[in-house]
Amino acid sequence: MARAKLDAFDHAILRHLSVNGRMSVTELADRIGLTKSPTQARLKRLEDQGVIMGYRAQIDAHQIDIAHIAFVEIKLSDTREAALRAFNEAVRLIPEIEECHLIAGAFDYLLKVRSRDIAAYRQVLAEHISSLPHITSTSTHVVMEAVKETGAQSPL
Repeated sequence: MARAKLDAFDHAILRHLSVNGRMSVTELADRIGLTKSPTQARLKRLEDQGVIMGYRAQIDAHQIDIAHIAFVEIKLSDTREAALRAFNEAVRLIPEIEECHLIAGAFDYLLKVRSRDIAAYRQVLAEHISSLPHITSTSTHVVMEAVKETGAQSPL
């Protein structure tokens, strides 16, 4: 897919919606300095082109008891395409894994795992993560405080 050509208005739309995805088109138009119709057309184009892939609710992890965060370094025994594909497919089935990134460096993957507490994380590690295909080793880094997370509100 070709990369979308974005101008300053498009970038402004994306900045504002990344902070408040429920902002009305009228409010968005006021903030970026266009009228409602061209703003709505730009928004539709950004959605149609796949620049805006969707909208989601930002959930308070403390309210639903999944505030414990651990990052897990994963080393694999096999990094050929078939092995990576098998690992990727298996990771998608574990709901506690919030993010999974293939990494260039001293390990192969970095996982962001959310759970109720350290005991729940230990169970996820033992029962699910450790049984993922081709794992040689894991190393866990427990988060003491989330200083900045994606989706957190920031001034524009």
